[in-house]
Amino acid sequence: MPERADAARNRAAILRAAERLLAENGRVSVEEIAQAAGVGKGTVFHRFGSRAGLMRALMETRVAHLTEAIETGPPPLGPGAPATDRLSAFLDAVVDLATRNVALVAAYEEEERQAGGVYQYWHRHVSTLIAQARPELDAELLAHILLGALHSDLVLHLVRRGDTGRLTATLRELVARLLSPR
Repeated sequence: MPERADAARNRAAILRAAERLLAENGRVSVEEIAQAAGVGKGTVFHRFGSRAGLMRALMETRVAHLTEAIETGPPPLGPGAPATDRLSAFLDAVVDLATRNVALVAAYEEEERQAGGVYQYWHRHVSTLIAQARPELDAELLAHILLGALHSDLVLHLVRRGDTGRLTATLRELVARLLSPR
């Protein structure tokens, strides 16, 4: 059943308000978001279930382009490049996403940590690339470790102070050393 026009407008208004308030304040309540969107607090909860659901919806809008690039985009992020190049490109893209959406990433992680669908998708992608390049390694655990390194206060600190070049270069070096044939 298609979404009603007023429901679609409310959803869009809530997402815009949440995005704007996060960018301005870094941390916001559901009440503040509802007020800025011109809807009741109950509408936000009805639409998204919780603050975590709202943060998840915002994050999913941000990662949709990245997901498409991973699945069907040109190499090195998309299919067709060696696993090492793809993993480096993926980590670069995640750092870029965090840089452009630092307040959202912080709020999302605060709400969901590793329980969200984005993390599960990224873990599957990273573990597949590790297994392709180095089948003898524990790809599942290494993927958690690599992604865990991106889900840290240190990464947010580096992004906030504009030190993403150092972060990206170090991640690329880590991937090169980890996935190089022995």
